[in-house]
Amino acid sequence: MLSSWRRTREDQHVKERVASVFEDVMLRFSGSTLIHLLTLGLAASPLTNMDAVRLFCRTATLAVAVSYIYTLSFYSSCLVFTGYLETGYRHGCFCRRVPKQDRLDSKPAWYRYLMYTRYQDETLDPNPQDSHLLLGCMRRCYGDWITNTYVKPFVVLLYLVYISFGLMGFLQVSQGSDPSALVAMDTATVLYTRAQQHYFSSYSPVIGFYIYESAPYWNSSVQHDLLEYAKGFQRISWLEAYLNYLSDRNESTSQPRENFTHTLRHYFLKEPEFAHFADDIIFAERGQGEEPDVAASRIFLVAKTTENKREEMSILLDTLRRLSLTSRVRFLIFNPSFVYLDRYSTAVSSPLRHSLIAVIFLLALSSLALVEPLVAIWLGLTILSVQFGVLGFMTLWNVEMDCMSILCLIAAMGHSVDCSAPLLCCFASGRGESRTRWVRVALERHGIPSLQTLICYSASLVPLGSVRSNLTSTLFRCLMITACCSALHTLAFLPTLLTFLPPSKNRPGPHPDTDSHHRQEVECVEMNDTRVVDQITTV
Repeated sequence: MLSSWRRTREDQHVKERVASVFEDVMLRFSGSTLIHLLTLGLAASPLTNMDAVRLFCRTATLAVAVSYIYTLSFYSSCLVFTGYLETGYRHGCFCRRVPKQDRLDSKPAWYRYLMYTRYQDETLDPNPQDSHLLLGCMRRCYGDWITNTYVKPFVVLLYLVYISFGLMGFLQVSQGSDPSALVAMDTATVLYTRAQQHYFSSYSPVIGFYIYESAPYWNSSVQHDLLEYAKGFQRISWLEAYLNYLSDRNESTSQPRENFTHTLRHYFLKEPEFAHFADDIIFAERGQGEEPDVAASRIFLVAKTTENKREEMSILLDTLRRLSLTSRVRFLIFNPSFVYLDRYSTAVSSPLRHSLIAVIFLLALSSLALVEPLVAIWLGLTILSVQFGVLGFMTLWNVEMDCMSILCLIAAMGHSVDCSAPLLCCFASGRGESRTRWVRVALERHGIPSLQTLICYSASLVPLGSVRSNLTSTLFRCLMITACCSALHTLAFLPTLLTFLPPSKNRPGPHPDTDSHHRQEVECVEMNDTRVVDQITTV
């Protein structure tokens, strides 16, 4: 909005300037806001089974809506206020009328520095925007360089390299289910996790096998089932130790309930080597003079795994859970790491599904808004390309698919739309000139605002890189990759590809150097200032 405002003339009426800005900006701004609301809304919906993602996206959706309302109301009002200040030749910060040049020269240096405006240079510089360093470089250097015939093959080669490395990382995407990623770096939890992975990485976490109902443990068939469930594991089992204890005493393992429970309570658990099993058994009193029942018990299991530890744990978890539903002995299995295995079971598919739905919505929105159809196609391809690059490069930067990286993937979609949509719309709206000419015009009008946005965005991320936290480090890496991928597409890939790919420029249209906001009518504006003529006629 600010860039479009600065392209208007100060001698225009404020209403016309504001109308020109809204005409130039608000359609794209509304479209990108809808994309943000859609992607964040999908992530906050029941389609996502991750509470952390839903909570963040609900808050972010509210923030986007408030930002849109703020831009329409307060920020637009600031532009109107600034317009009236400029009409009255007043300073934008101090609201004081700027003195004439001869009177300003007699003031102290600090006063001249504070009260300087570009009105003094209008007579010398007919196009004051060229005095802006970035805009001048974009207009005179970068636009000609990026559209040069000899530079285009290298940009296309760079895009192929970008896709290749993105594919390399995409094929190595792994789920981030390590609980230590949630705590700060260099803590006791992280040190313990590293030691466990270094020395005992071939073993799974300790799985708790909880029998939460009173079961007939004295029955031989029940004993056989429980031993079969634990077969193949490294076990810490009171039942197995008790059955071996009975065998060593030449007693039958299949006994009446009273004998089985009596021996368990008064002999087995009294032995010093088996006394620690008392914490694994809960007894329930039955009646006066009767032996209590085993109301609940637990067994600990450890599985031998290979390098694909997480995949094997997921398969093992699903197998044991299905078995718990069909077994006649009611049991549960649990380990704190299962929380993360469950949480990230759909970590890869969920953001990709949201991305595809958002792209489909974007195509439908563009068709309803009567935007150039090829713009919608280009924008959809750009979103997918940025998403693909972010997903691949973050994997190459040792970032796994956890809750934070998923949030960054969702945010990357809206960020890529904000950067590339103005450039694409400006290019597609042009007619009557060559593709190269309209690419340069699009870069002049929208390249610098996008570049400034990306610079501010990247600068705001720099403090995150110094925070000693795994989640914050993941946030920094993903958002920095998002900024870099969006910058590459906006300033390099799209300007090059648009010079030889559709849409066509054969139909006649406005010349790129003409201002689309020129009016045909004649308007007289009264100016109460002695530096200009009393009446200015603008055509």
